[in-house]
Order: sequence, then C-alpha cells, then structure tokens
Amino acid sequence: MPRIITVSREFGSGGRELGKRLSDCLGFAYYDREILEELARETDTSEWYVENLLSRGMPTGFTLHFGRSFSSYSPVTQQALKLLVAERRIIRALAERGDCIIVGRGASGVLEDRRPFNLFVYADLPAKLARCRAHAPENEHLTDREMEKRMRQVDAARASVHGMVSGLRWGDKAGYHLCINTTGLPIKQAAPAVAAYAEAWLRGAE
Repeated sequence: MPRIITVSREFGSGGRELGKRLSDCLGFAYYDREILEELARETDTSEWYVENLLSRGMPTGFTLHFGRSFSSYSPVTQQALKLLVAERRIIRALAERGDCIIVGRGASGVLEDRRPFNLFVYADLPAKLARCRAHAPENEHLTDREMEKRMRQVDAARASVHGMVSGLRWGDKAGYHLCINTTGLPIKQAAPAVAAYAEAWLRGAE
C-alpha cells in the first residue's frame, strides 16, 4: 500500500516548503498545485477560477459525501461543491499511484481510510508576516493589518474545506500525528528530522 503524508498548514507558516523538502528527503511524489491543475483541466477552467471558487461559498456545517444533493444551495455554492467532489476523487486517485506527500486540500480527511501520516504546520503571527513578506511579489504592498486579514481569510477557507471532509476541527492536535511550530525554525534544517519521524511512523503503521 502506498505511504502517504498529508500537510495541513496555516498561511505563512512554511508548510508548503516543508512538504516539498520532505518529498526531496523521502523520494515521495509531491502534490500541491498539481491538484488544482488537474481540476482546472477536467472542468475546462483556469486554476485561478478553481482556487477562487473553492475559497468561498461553503455552507456552514456541510459534510461532503457522494450522492448528496446540492440543489438547495446557490449556483455559486453548487459549483464549488461539485469542484470539491471532483477534487476528492483526484486526491484519492493520486494517492493510489504510490508514495506521496499531499499539501492542503483537506487530504487528511479525504484519505482517512488510507491511514496517512498527518502533519500540521503553524507559526506565530510575526513569523508568518515575515515569511509572507519574504515571498511576496515585488508589486505587492500590503500593510501588516491587510496581510493579517488575508491570512485569516485563507485559513478560514482551509478550515471550512477541512470541516466538510473530516469530523475533526482543522488544527485540532487530535487529527494530526505531528504538529510543528516553525517560528524561528529554518525549514531546510527541520525537514530531515521531520522526514525521519514520518518515515518511522509509516514503517510502524505497515
């Protein structure tokens, strides 16, 4: 059975970088934007459209499963929910291909039956602001308050999607095998230790 690592992360915590470095350390396939690319191809839309739609219009308390009717929701929400169903199918298909790391997309809930190693990455606000500044486009000039608002919006969307595929709250330590605070922690130096921990857990789960 393929070994799977899922990475959930707060916006600006460095979770995406950690996921990629884990992929390099372990030789696992890495899936992040690739999921959006496949979803955009399947729906003949753009990645921007898919990502934007998935980040809004999610009904509170909705649990996603096949066969559920979306007819009682607005057209925008219906489309977003249909995208989530397609995304779920894509994630499960990718997980069948072999050992992999999947960043975000509620993968820990989608693949719960596959017993993945679930990682949650977080950081203090000043550290997240600094990391966002370091990776921001040159033409982006957000204030700290504007950046913080953006972080809250992105994390709220991630929590919403996670809540639709998992019975546990996004960020709840009960849903993860390892939670890492990257404040003051160089991701490059941390990755080998996290990889060793994950590999040991996955070996024990076999």
